[in-house]
Amino acid sequence: MRRPSEAHASGHEDTNVRNNLFAGQVAEVLIDMRMFGSTLIWRDTKILSFLLSKKTFAAVHESTARRPRFWFSAIALGLSLMAALRADCQTVGQTPESQDSGRAELVKQTDLVFSKWNTTVSPGCALSVMQNGEIVYEHGYGMADLDHDVIIKPDSVFHVASMSKQFAAAAIILLAMDGKLSLDDDVHKYLPELPDFGSKITIKHLIHHTSGIRDQWELLGLAGWRYSLDLITDQDVMSLLDRQKDLNFKPGERILYNNSGYTLLGQIVKKVSGQSLREFTTARIFTPLGMSSTHFRDDHAEVVKHDAYGYAPTKQSNVYKLSITNFDTVGATGLLTTVEDLAKWDENFYHPRVGGQEFIKLMLQGGVLSNGEPAMLGPTVYASGLTIGSYRGLKTVEHNGADAGYRADLIRFPDQHFSVACLCNRADSQPAQEARKVADIFLSKEFTEPAKKDEKVAAVEVPGKQLAQYPGLYWDHENQHPIRLSAANGKLNVVDPDGESSELIPLSATKFQGKSDPTTYTFQRAKDSGPWQMTIQHPGQSKAAEYVMTDVFSPTSDMLASYAGVYASDEIDPRYQIIAGSDKLTLKRLKHEPQEFHPTIKDSFEDNDGVNLHFERDAKGNVIGFLWDSGRITNFRFRKITSTDKL
Repeated sequence: MRRPSEAHASGHEDTNVRNNLFAGQVAEVLIDMRMFGSTLIWRDTKILSFLLSKKTFAAVHESTARRPRFWFSAIALGLSLMAALRADCQTVGQTPESQDSGRAELVKQTDLVFSKWNTTVSPGCALSVMQNGEIVYEHGYGMADLDHDVIIKPDSVFHVASMSKQFAAAAIILLAMDGKLSLDDDVHKYLPELPDFGSKITIKHLIHHTSGIRDQWELLGLAGWRYSLDLITDQDVMSLLDRQKDLNFKPGERILYNNSGYTLLGQIVKKVSGQSLREFTTARIFTPLGMSSTHFRDDHAEVVKHDAYGYAPTKQSNVYKLSITNFDTVGATGLLTTVEDLAKWDENFYHPRVGGQEFIKLMLQGGVLSNGEPAMLGPTVYASGLTIGSYRGLKTVEHNGADAGYRADLIRFPDQHFSVACLCNRADSQPAQEARKVADIFLSKEFTEPAKKDEKVAAVEVPGKQLAQYPGLYWDHENQHPIRLSAANGKLNVVDPDGESSELIPLSATKFQGKSDPTTYTFQRAKDSGPWQMTIQHPGQSKAAEYVMTDVFSPTSDMLASYAGVYASDEIDPRYQIIAGSDKLTLKRLKHEPQEFHPTIKDSFEDNDGVNLHFERDAKGNVIGFLWDSGRITNFRFRKITSTDKL
């Protein structure tokens, strides 16, 4: 990957190169249209560029004066180059000067995308824009270190969170190509300490998030770790996974984003290669590609030059708090890199110096469920730490990341040989959105679909009597998940667990759409007197979620008291305390603030973050435990060890 500063010479050409050129020893003569104007690229053993200018023709004259026998060929070459340049400019209706103006406009529009962060009092982002193997624009916006007034530059080093996953997957694929493992191998072949869950879990299952293994971050939270505050090591993760008694689902049956799988991939790399994931990826990927500022950080105390610190905003304007990771765990996360190094990795997908074409094919191969359907995360297919999707009619390959105060995105438009890397050190940034805005600017003539605008959905009027039938509690029996709807001022709303409401726009008397997203909500009744059924269809998902209206559970104080007690799990050490209130339950646990749970359906409660507790009873009706469900962990069992609410 070459930047314009490396590719375009400044007019101080090497005499030997000139002589070789006019002696007919030129390896390549190209007319190259770039964002930076029409550029002549003449290459021999070096990569050099000669801009059409007086200096260039002076150099031609000087060379030919020394070698008169090449005079006429030099004139012919010069005239040909001039004609080609003019034709090139006329093709797009531009002169070299207008192309410079066009480039300036692209830069201006791009800088406007990040203008709110381009200050000396705010963290921000680093950006690289790549096209046809070059970084055509790169810039830093905001501060890498607010304590010491260090600005963000293109060579600033960022923690990129889950963007790390593609490199862990790449290491596994390289080992498979070496013949040292198979992607269809049972993970127990390399990690025999993992529990036997009764079903084969393959390396492919780990790569594509279809293993059913519970997510490590939520497990660590259950066990008492405070994310990014307490040190988390590979051994901590493995010790929890080794104690698990159950899966979220049967391997291959579903897809559920899962960080544990990629930590396990890192452990498999270590077992098979005899090197840590950091050592293996450095030797096999980063060094060959010249990614000198990239590595997996497996020591949280390591000093890293040009490191950007993560920050989270406070309620005060331009006042931020440090928000950094505290990890000695790698695979699912842990990669440090720059937007410049990511350009070198990105170009490997076009001209694979690492792995060859077979490697690229395997990296982009999407997961498949047991029923033959593609493993879809929303509207995208999940491949090897990469999502395959589309934007405005163009194919995309992407992955983002979010840890503590860091946010990251790398999006590739493979058919246009165009990519954007955006790495940020502020928790409220949205680099995936910013990267698309940059693509909107540079690929404005390439898109086949218009940019989405905040256009109002054409709403129909629903009679008040009809609308009044929809509010209430709906229950998804398959996923054990509630949704609440409310109505106010003639509008139907979805009520989040934290009480926030989102308006739904009526498309018909029985079909609604989110005001801020295209998710649809369709109502129907099996019988006139039966409960309302609601189907929620998220964009890009083949299967809709089915909900049924149900009565809200209203337990008496005596009933609430029956849930009180101390609970324990065989899969973690801390004990959980449930305290009964007048209309709710309060849960207390190690290193966490008390959580309030409110009743949904019988024996089920939900907190403001969407965590659900489902209490279990014995044959006599006594409460004996509960199942914890928090999205990436389901059916995590606690047993009641005492009815007193004292630990």
